[in-house]
Amino acid sequence: MARRARVSPRAAASGLIPADLEATLVLVRHGESTWIVEHRFQGRGDPALSPRGRQQAALVGARLAAPLSPPALPVPAGPPLGIWHSPLRRAAETAEAIAGAMAERGGAAPPLVPQDGLTEIAQGAWEGLPASEVEAGWGPRLAGWRRDPTHVHAPQGESLRDADRRVSDGLGAVITALGAGPSGPASGGPRTFVPGYGAGPATHPWAVVVAHDGVFRLALLRLLGIPRSHFWSVPFVLAGVSVVELRDGLAVLRAHGLDAHLAALDGQAEDERARPGAL
Repeated sequence: MARRARVSPRAAASGLIPADLEATLVLVRHGESTWIVEHRFQGRGDPALSPRGRQQAALVGARLAAPLSPPALPVPAGPPLGIWHSPLRRAAETAEAIAGAMAERGGAAPPLVPQDGLTEIAQGAWEGLPASEVEAGWGPRLAGWRRDPTHVHAPQGESLRDADRRVSDGLGAVITALGAGPSGPASGGPRTFVPGYGAGPATHPWAVVVAHDGVFRLALLRLLGIPRSHFWSVPFVLAGVSVVELRDGLAVLRAHGLDAHLAALDGQAEDERARPGAL
């Protein structure tokens, strides 16, 4: 993504991004799960990765293990401070694949940090059900969730307001760790910024965050100061890479939904449009 989206100071006003922090967040949605293959709603359900999902996790791991390989990702050189992830299996397995790929590249595997605040938005009574069954049993409510998610959610599920508060706390823990952690690679050498993306400080830390579509929609809206009513406007592809730079108390979207690393997979990915409204 060539263009950079810089936004209003609303995110800074929230206190989520310290004004003196310069850091980078790499957001990675988990790979395909068995429930996605079966067109089921997930939410807090805990399916494992499908065989294709494991391939996706391996490929995104290889991409992040060599971020300077052309086309270079807009991240600092050197290893990430850590990999924060949702504790649900589909995210944990993806995070483990990324850490393993980084270790195989010749460095130490970055620490894996489970973060409860990154768990997917709860979809209550819909969790585990096929999309067709949800449509048949809760058609008007599902339509309301798709149309106006700020006021409608799944029965016994989590509202966007409550989820946003929880996700903000989880994301804040990652940002706090970036501010408190070591500012350079383990060798003590300087961090250099990827050529072509502009100059950056030598002590610019970064972190990988592995979580879910709904979680990342809320996180990105919060970081960019965009209202929750735009929830459905920022989809995250399976095993895709998005990069957010934190600077001067603001967030800058440097890349979104990068998935060229998945081109080696045979066949077509599961079309998630068969699960409208599912997370």
